[in-house]
Amino acid sequence: MKTIIKTLIISLYMINFMSCNANEKKETKQLAIAETKAHEPNKQFIKVALLLDTSNSMDGLIDQAKAQLWDIVNELSYAKCGDEKPKLQIALYEYGNDNLNGDEGFIRQVLAFSNDLDEISKQLFSLTTNGGNEYCGHVIQTSLNQLKWGKNEDDLKLIFIAGNEPFSQGKISYQDAAKQAHKNGVSVNTIFCGDYNQGIATYWKDGADLSHGDYMAINHNHVTTYVATPYDDKILKLNHKLNGTYVAYGSVGKKKMALQAEQDTNARGYSEANAVSRTVSKSSHLYLNSNWDLVDAEQEKDFKFEELKKEELPKELKDKSVLEIKAYVKNKRLEREAIQKEIQQLNEKRRLYIKSQQKEDSNGLENAMIKAIKTQAKEKKYTW
Repeated sequence: MKTIIKTLIISLYMINFMSCNANEKKETKQLAIAETKAHEPNKQFIKVALLLDTSNSMDGLIDQAKAQLWDIVNELSYAKCGDEKPKLQIALYEYGNDNLNGDEGFIRQVLAFSNDLDEISKQLFSLTTNGGNEYCGHVIQTSLNQLKWGKNEDDLKLIFIAGNEPFSQGKISYQDAAKQAHKNGVSVNTIFCGDYNQGIATYWKDGADLSHGDYMAINHNHVTTYVATPYDDKILKLNHKLNGTYVAYGSVGKKKMALQAEQDTNARGYSEANAVSRTVSKSSHLYLNSNWDLVDAEQEKDFKFEELKKEELPKELKDKSVLEIKAYVKNKRLEREAIQKEIQQLNEKRRLYIKSQQKEDSNGLENAMIKAIKTQAKEKKYTW
């Protein structure tokens, strides 16, 4: 009897380290994997490849992507896998633009999988439209072959492809591309920019069905609307304080800090509310800059203050000892954590206010993406 109880306790302990996936692997193998994972940091990912049609008629789509990026990121930041919060990686492709190489299917990888939210924003804002041929099967297959999707079956792996021409165009079969995606554990979610039934008639729904993704139709020319709240000004003031906690270092430090400020400006260019949404993203666990900020870098397992070179340091730290640098960075980290906490608290009030004032916008890019993500995430036991 004691042996049975002991076995049950050990089994329950192991389950705590299992993935969110309901379809768990079989016993002996699974226990060995769980035992290994117990000593590893969380490596759960939501991987999103965004494939955007940048032909002439898609100005509204690109505008929505720019305007709604931070709201989408914020919604994903609330996701949980058990008690853990999964990390986010976003890749970006454009297709259907005459400025692109015709021999390569009028396709361009704008950005491989990245967790650098400032860089993602920068690349989105760099997109321009021009007439062209839209080869959906080709761009899906290209993203499957080029991107590092990984082999973790419990990661949430999603392609979102948006456009308005027949899904069947091009030499590469969309059916083959969708089946390849399904085989690789990647869902293809199709967003037709236009009439719902027209999208069905031009095979956009079929493309989603073949990979167990979702089909959606949106009004891509719909202007993003915002609700101003009593908390916006306070959050924006905190954004200024938050920026002051970054300690740029290394060869890219100054450049990346300038990029951070540039994307603040880009967000505010759409509206004050959009700038607020970006600030909320910057206060979440998804906004990481360890490649240029000492406060984030310090949290990395292999980082060592002793290995920093004098020329890599900002002016205020060049003549400091290692102990003094550690103390300076610690103070900045504590300051940042306090500011981020205050932003998150204000944002909770802001979300409730917006919910009370705004009718659900069911016909835009953000709503379509979030609905599909939550539907597919539910199957892997993610929660919000």
